Amino acid sequence: MSEIQRALFGTDGVRGLANQRPMTAEDALRLGRAIGYRLRQVHGRRPKIIIGKDTRLSGYMIEAALSSGLLSVGAEVYLIGPLPTPGIAFLTEGMRADAGLVISASHNPFEDNGIKVFGPDGYKLPDAEEARLEAIFFSDDLDDFRPTGTGLGRAHRIDDALGRYSVFAKMAFPRHLTLEGLKVVIDCANGAAYKIAPEVLRELGAEVIARGVSPNGTNINQAAGALYPEVLAQTVRDTHAHIGIALDGDADRCILVDERGDLVDGDQILAIIGRDMAAKGRLEKNTVVATVMSNMGLERALGGVGVQVVRVGVGDRYVVERMREGGFNVGGEQSGHVILREHTTTGDGLITALAVLGIQVETQRPLSELAACMQRFPQVLKNLNVARKPPIEALPKVAAAIRALEDKLHGEGRVFVRYSGTQDLARVMIEGPDLDTITAEAEEIVALLSAEIGV
Repeated sequence: MSEIQRALFGTDGVRGLANQRPMTAEDALRLGRAIGYRLRQVHGRRPKIIIGKDTRLSGYMIEAALSSGLLSVGAEVYLIGPLPTPGIAFLTEGMRADAGLVISASHNPFEDNGIKVFGPDGYKLPDAEEARLEAIFFSDDLDDFRPTGTGLGRAHRIDDALGRYSVFAKMAFPRHLTLEGLKVVIDCANGAAYKIAPEVLRELGAEVIARGVSPNGTNINQAAGALYPEVLAQTVRDTHAHIGIALDGDADRCILVDERGDLVDGDQILAIIGRDMAAKGRLEKNTVVATVMSNMGLERALGGVGVQVVRVGVGDRYVVERMREGGFNVGGEQSGHVILREHTTTGDGLITALAVLGIQVETQRPLSELAACMQRFPQVLKNLNVARKPPIEALPKVAAAIRALEDKLHGEGRVFVRYSGTQDLARVMIEGPDLDTITAEAEEIVALLSAEIGV
């Protein structure tokens, strides 16, 4: 079973180069059959399943194949079209569906695609349930289940999904506040939020300058959005805007730019929101959940007001799992996935931006001043394309270099080396007191990794 567990699902659903395994039409069709078959086992009836997507060209192919697989095992399918991932999670619970499927590779380039699975409660499936789906996907039992006649499923198209999610998002913004008088630049990465996010901001009263809102199937995340905030920052400076908002392709993450054009990342957003909610007595157990990649400055910013930080492994799903286990209501990642469980079951870039805007309006403080509550430790992140992913401890020279550097930092920094769960990359992150020094040390570890497993 251990080999099967990682044969299909990664850290965030199934993902890969579109039209190559595991993201072929044939694989999508079979995964649809596996999901429908599993839900019939669980519920003993026709399952009801929502399918949404981002704006990738390959989304048409995957949507048709996934839908066909589900229909072939008798599922009722509801097609949403382009909508942010958190919107699909919201509708899955709101429509009392048995599952919600999102066709998206998030921040990856347009050539990639993926499939994320949400349960009926709007949360991503746990590892154990993904393992069950994989077992069915690879089993012969699936081939023998072929209902005919009225046993086949039916597909429906939901035309008002954008409107439903728009109302939901606006309800997350304090009713006694307005965005009137604020100039907001938003970059939607030519992705799933290209229409809904600017519309919500305008309806709340903001003057909106929108970019990344002309998807053509191939320009999603292309020099735009949360991974490329440089143009957004320049636009904020040029237009004298109060804030810039950068979303990624499926709009489940948010990176901000202050009025001076300086970047405000996910850690700083967590610090702003965590401190504000703690002051209002709304932060459950005075705790914020972050990942091992979050900057040490986050702990200092929150610790200064009596808030503790609990760290988990990389991946927003693991943040959410820890939040649910501990009864916490704020968590997220440096990359901009922020989960506010008062409102959402997964990262929601638009609602995260609205939360910060609400604090900005209520306090009448510029974003630069709010973000100053956290001082980042110098941090370097280097990526390396790799041909394979052996355990880091199985690479003696790399492991020895990491241990030596940890001893040298002696609590005044951190070293973290891991593989991407969605791409063939190794990531080397080092924090320490001096940027030049840790940059050289990161390059040394990258060189050692490259010699062992680099492409």
